[in-house]
Amino acid sequence: MNRPDLFRLSGAVKLDPAVDAWFNQQRVELGDIARQWFEVMRDCGDDVRELMHDGMPTACLGDAAFAYLNVFSAHVNVGFFQGSALPDPSGILQGNGKFMRHVKLAPDMPANSAALHRLIESAYADIKARIEHG
Repeated sequence: MNRPDLFRLSGAVKLDPAVDAWFNQQRVELGDIARQWFEVMRDCGDDVRELMHDGMPTACLGDAAFAYLNVFSAHVNVGFFQGSALPDPSGILQGNGKFMRHVKLAPDMPANSAALHRLIESAYADIKARIEHG
């Protein structure tokens, strides 16, 4: 069943060399931040897949995207496709779209690492539940 609230992408694989190539093209201080958080996404489960979508590393459960990264000139966004549905007791999510939210990270900004880790795990669990109960 193709649920309208799932963002589906074809071509995701276990480890996409294009994703690591993208990290290597980023400025070191921002690329390191992005790589750190993408590794958390990869570690959510053996069923996590990845690909480049719209120039951004994107983590999927099968073909259903749950999180992505983007690097800007001075910060990194860790984004969530179903971010509006995620519990965020720390209030670190930004954005006001119908579904998507993101967390902004920068070398000179302290990160709430525990809260972001929980958000990534929640995004994975949320997409898994949406697929299983769809």
